[in-house]
Amino acid sequence: MNLRFSRAQSSKQSPIDRAQFLRGNWRGVADLLPPPWALEDEAFFKACTQCAECITACPENILRAGNKGYPQVDFQRGECTFCGDCERSCKPNALLDDGQSAWSYRAQINNQCLALKSVMCRTCADCCDTRAISFQLAIGGFASPEINLNNCTGCGACIAPCPTGSIEITKYQPEN
Repeated sequence: MNLRFSRAQSSKQSPIDRAQFLRGNWRGVADLLPPPWALEDEAFFKACTQCAECITACPENILRAGNKGYPQVDFQRGECTFCGDCERSCKPNALLDDGQSAWSYRAQINNQCLALKSVMCRTCADCCDTRAISFQLAIGGFASPEINLNNCTGCGACIAPCPTGSIEITKYQPEN
């Protein structure tokens, strides 16, 4: 089975297991949102021993054992405060604070958003402490959401409250 972080399509597919079939994951690829400070892709999977110390250490209880026992973030449980407890508890150093940003993931709003369908909803903006989500007024219409990727930390505070599940956290590649 392929494990990867981003939600981009993979050209390489493998047979799906029963759990993937029941969850509707027909691509045969397990999407995994790693804990903050995770090493990049394969380095993380090689270093992580699936000991679950980071899961136990998380005060927000948003980490859970995912596919093959690797820790993953579940924003349906809450948001990440980037306290660093998971990183400090990781003895094999699969999570390593290098002084940079905790991770390169940011929120993304899909076309199921109520505001994009002319229904008044600003739940995501109300939950965003960094004010990364704002609504741009439109003449004669409803305001549409915009995400300031420089302000977004990828904390996930906007995920669970969204009534349509229109927000997901995806890998962010800044344009330089």
